[in-house]
Amino acid sequence: MQDFSGLPHTLSTALSKKGYSGLTPVQQAVTDEGLRGSDLLVSAQTGSGKTVGFGLAMAGDLLDEDGRFGRPAAPQAAVIAPTRELALQVRREFDWLFGEAGIVTASAVGGMDARTERRAIERGAHVIVATPGRLRDHIARGVIDMSDLKTVVLDEADEMLDMGFSEDLEFILDHTPESRRTLMFSATVPHGIAKLAQTYQNEDAERLKVGSAEKQHSDISYSALTVAPSDIEKAIINLLRFHDAQTAIVFANTRSMVARLTAKFANRGFSVVSLSGELSQAERTNAMQALRDGRAQVCVATDVAARGIDLPGLELVIHADLPSNVEALLHRSGRTGRAGRKGNSILIVPARQRSKAQRLLKFAKLEADWGTPPSAEEVLAKDEERIASNPALDEPPSAEELAFAARLLDGRTPEQIAAAYLRLYRERHSAPEILGAVPEPGQRKPRDHAEFGPSTWFSMSLGRKDRAEPRWLLPMLCRNAGLSKSAIGAIRVQYQETFVEIASDAVATMKQELGPDLNLEQGAALTELTGKPDFEGSPKGPPADARPPRDGKRGPKPQSFDKPKSAKRPQKPKDDAPVASKPKADVSKMTKKPSDKPASKAKPKHSKPPASKPKSEGRSAAPSTKSTDKKRQKKPFNASDPSKSLGPRKARHKGKGKGAGAPTAKSGRGKGGDARPFRKPSKRS
Repeated sequence: MQDFSGLPHTLSTALSKKGYSGLTPVQQAVTDEGLRGSDLLVSAQTGSGKTVGFGLAMAGDLLDEDGRFGRPAAPQAAVIAPTRELALQVRREFDWLFGEAGIVTASAVGGMDARTERRAIERGAHVIVATPGRLRDHIARGVIDMSDLKTVVLDEADEMLDMGFSEDLEFILDHTPESRRTLMFSATVPHGIAKLAQTYQNEDAERLKVGSAEKQHSDISYSALTVAPSDIEKAIINLLRFHDAQTAIVFANTRSMVARLTAKFANRGFSVVSLSGELSQAERTNAMQALRDGRAQVCVATDVAARGIDLPGLELVIHADLPSNVEALLHRSGRTGRAGRKGNSILIVPARQRSKAQRLLKFAKLEADWGTPPSAEEVLAKDEERIASNPALDEPPSAEELAFAARLLDGRTPEQIAAAYLRLYRERHSAPEILGAVPEPGQRKPRDHAEFGPSTWFSMSLGRKDRAEPRWLLPMLCRNAGLSKSAIGAIRVQYQETFVEIASDAVATMKQELGPDLNLEQGAALTELTGKPDFEGSPKGPPADARPPRDGKRGPKPQSFDKPKSAKRPQKPKDDAPVASKPKADVSKMTKKPSDKPASKAKPKHSKPPASKPKSEGRSAAPSTKSTDKKRQKKPFNASDPSKSLGPRKARHKGKGKGAGAPTAKSGRGKGGDARPFRKPSKRS
């Protein structure tokens, strides 16, 4: 027999229809007759029934003697929640709790159509359920009249302060009547909440603390499962298959991880939806409704879904990424085990993060069972157990079912039919994953290549020309091929390809994961080899036909380039005079100016070379009657036939080797121009 003494009959009827057999501790505390009309600051664990609790607490301020609402007009109460999902959930809770009392609710949440909200508010509502930003916007625009407000509820007040809504809350509370009643509900009471309560609550406000840290989440069993970093997704798939929960939530820390897990689970046949900040409000609402209707079984979400979300039948919470702090761990886990129901919270712990998981559990004062995820054999055994314990096997068959059974048995044995049923059952579910071994702490040691065991070699279509390196090829193989590090042996990067050694017992799983073409990401693909590749015969550099062209030609270096430098620019003795070897001139003599005497009378000396011709320094010179000017020395002027002083047109430029002539006068540069006596070259030449 339900005990709802002291409550209006409309509320007790609604609670009975919902299946309540009694009130939770927090609901009993806030409905105490001695606290009627007082401001409250309530700290209680998540999942303790706070939403129904503050609904019952404000009922005495809103309902008449018959336990009903009057005609809807200006709002009488406002409930403020940190997120859109939580606000809409509070509205649904109020709709069934005060349904018998004739309540009219309206919402004002970000992401929804503000014009639709405005029309609903103008038609009249008893209770406004809102998020801080949108409610402030409606008040500033004059859409909501707060003059008749009797009660204000701040749900998850600590989360609203953490999200930066303190200024919005102060603005809202400043526009409410001073005679209002203020109820604050929070999982914790930090300094900011205490200061806010001191400012906006009466001096006689009561502070209630329901539940203790030792009894927190007593209906939730915690497990910490150690896995290899490459087996995180596989472990989650096996957990979903093993527990076969009606509804499960998988929490991740980033949006990219949410998108990746959602795609992975959808490909494996799970009915999955996602919740993250990048989705629109309509998409998030549809996702939540799919979970409530049973159209979706798995929800992959960031911490945006960890606050206040109540999903009926939620049995399993999986932490794909470890929570960042204790509060996040408690609020994530609090989505299950609500209102007296049992739930499971499982932490996926990579081997390197074991100490972090231990600290989180210690600071949260929680005890967890450590172990490993269920193996593929355990998942299949659970399937058989689930089939054998199905109540449908003990129900008497109907005449139609007996006739069909007789047709099945015609030509078949009962064993064949049972085996076929098992195969059909497994085909409707994702196949379990094979997990790698997790090394114990302190037992990891470098693996000797000789201990690798039987293996198969593959060629990958990435090489040194693609900047391939083992440090990013190894994670790519683990990520795409479903391999663990222990299943990958040697990685030999060549110029155009890379040879990879894979353990033979992991080849079948890799082929199943990659498909028949063995395609990896970034356009890379694997090709199975018949034996061990010849590393010594593989080119370590680019082939000859892949070298850059030289002098417009492809292929090996031209033979002329192989000549020694001394033969590159042969020096012909001038006037058939022998070249006399001469010791290096003294440095002091090289600083002297050239002689002004004619070249025929001047003694052969090494003059200081001009600045524009440093290469001529140190060359030995034969006695000559020509001028010591190097430019004139190359091509003397011929007075009898000036045209012979000019070489081909290309000889005007500085050249190398034969055909390099001296610079000519400007008039000789044009086509068909007459030569003039040689002038002293300018600096530009």
